[in-house]
Amino acid sequence: MSDDYAGDDLTGLSDSLGELYEELTGAEEDDPFAGADLDDDWQIKPMVYTMVPLLVALSVLQMVSGSVLESFEEVLLTNPALLILVPVQIGTAGNLGSIMCSRLSTQLHLGTFELSRTNPEVRSNSGAILALGVTVFTLVGFAAWGIGRLLGGTLGLVEVLTISLVSGTLLAAFVVVVSLVSVSASYRLGYNPDDTTIPVVTNVCDISGVLILFGVITIIL
Repeated sequence: MSDDYAGDDLTGLSDSLGELYEELTGAEEDDPFAGADLDDDWQIKPMVYTMVPLLVALSVLQMVSGSVLESFEEVLLTNPALLILVPVQIGTAGNLGSIMCSRLSTQLHLGTFELSRTNPEVRSNSGAILALGVTVFTLVGFAAWGIGRLLGGTLGLVEVLTISLVSGTLLAAFVVVVSLVSVSASYRLGYNPDDTTIPVVTNVCDISGVLILFGVITIIL
């Protein structure tokens, strides 16, 4: 590296850094990206070829979710608190899944992700999602009960809170499992997890959230 840099001579510092870059990369100073290949994951065509079939399949899954939801229409209209729980729980599950997938994808790119129960990163992220789910769904239960009472609902606080907390906790656990599996499977199949995992998890959690919620409602009520 050149000895041109001395004291506050910024020009010398710039020249020195340029020479150091050339030494480390072998690139010419006027072509800093010489020899660099763009990763296929950042090309438009692979993204389109991956996402279009996936989104078509997920759209069909959403139709199934809507059909399941419609079959419980009478129960929801009779109990406003439960009607409030449906979009909130599904939306919250999607948000939790997006957080989990983003963190796992980042760890995968950094080389720290390993699908193992002994991996501290996996355990800490899973624990954080479960704790956040329990906290949020508890608050959702109180809010749904209060709004439901204002709309003329008759369900008690204990019933609404139990339904929200139990179904929400089960859904958060499901989000953790689906996120781990989708990130791992996406990587093994050669796809970029940044493109595939969040759409998969959010859409799967939509129909799963509906099934879990109404399963818990059927048991408790």
